[in-house]
Amino acid sequence: MFLIVTTQPLNDGTKGFRFNAFGKKGMLRKRKNLSRGYGISRGKAMTALHIGKVTVYVENKGNKYSVRQFRHFAG
Repeated sequence: MFLIVTTQPLNDGTKGFRFNAFGKKGMLRKRKNLSRGYGISRGKAMTALHIGKVTVYVENKGNKYSVRQFRHFAG
């Protein structure tokens, strides 16, 4: 069975979820106190889109064999 969008809760007790949407893996995190401002930050493993207290992390295409990759989850 092919699923288009799947989600799983985060394992560290914070608000947010991991997702796999159309083959793109990432996570969304909502913070209580700390605001990251607005902007985009890029790293070797992920790209982060900061929108106030909400941050969306998306795994980079070249991160298929790294230790920091998102593992297979939710189908």
